Amino acid sequence: MTLIFPLEAVTAEIAGSDARFPVRRIFCVGRNYAEHAREMGGAPEREPPFFFTKPADAIVGGLADIAMPARTANLHHEIELVVALGTGGCDLSEDAAIEAIFGYAVGNDLTRRDLQAEAKAAARPWDMAKGFDQSAVLSPIRRVADIGHPFTARIWLSVNGTARQDGDISDMIWPVPAIIAELSTYVELKAGDLIYTGTPAGVGQVVAGDLVEGGIDGVGSIANRFI
Repeated sequence: MTLIFPLEAVTAEIAGSDARFPVRRIFCVGRNYAEHAREMGGAPEREPPFFFTKPADAIVGGLADIAMPARTANLHHEIELVVALGTGGCDLSEDAAIEAIFGYAVGNDLTRRDLQAEAKAAARPWDMAKGFDQSAVLSPIRRVADIGHPFTARIWLSVNGTARQDGDISDMIWPVPAIIAELSTYVELKAGDLIYTGTPAGVGQVVAGDLVEGGIDGVGSIANRFI
C-alpha cells in the first residue's frame, strides 16, 4: 500500500528511558471530584462516570511553551492524574484494570470554557472546547514498575506562583480501577490509550504570559508558559 502522505506517530516521553510511549487514544473523565462538580454547577452523586475524548496529537509536553488557542476568551486549566495503558480489553474487572496500567503521568486538560458553556447551553458536543491543538499537557510517564500505583497523593496547580488547585487523588469519586473497568464496557481499550482522570476544584483562567506549574507527589510535575 502506498500512502499519499506520511503520518507522524504521536508518542510521549517515558521517564528514565530513551523509549517512547505510542499514544493511541485520549479519554477524559468529567466531574470526578465532588468539589469540582459543585463549582461547575453539577451534583457530586456517584453516578456512572461520563467520558469525552481528545485527539492523540493534542499532546504537548509538560515543560513546553503553549500557544494561546484561538476562538476563546476564557481558557481554563485542569490538573489531572493521567493513566497510560500497556494492555487493554473489553468488560475488564477492576483487578484486570489494574494489571493493564503501564504507568502514570501529570496532565493538564486545557479547556476553552466559554465554548464549552455555549455547547452545553445549545446541547451540542464539546469537541471544540476540549479537543484543540496543545490541549492535553502531559508530563513524562512514570512506569508502575518504578512507582507502584499512586492511589493517594497530593495534586496541585499554581499560576504565576499563586495556588489555584490543591487536593488529593484519593478524593476521586471514581478511582482509577473503576474508571478503566467502566470505560472498557463502552470501547475495547488497547495499549497506548491514555485516560485523564478528572480534576479537583479550583479550575480557573489562564492568559498569555502566565506560568502554570503543577504536580502530583510521586508522579511528576509540569511547568508551561502560555505565549
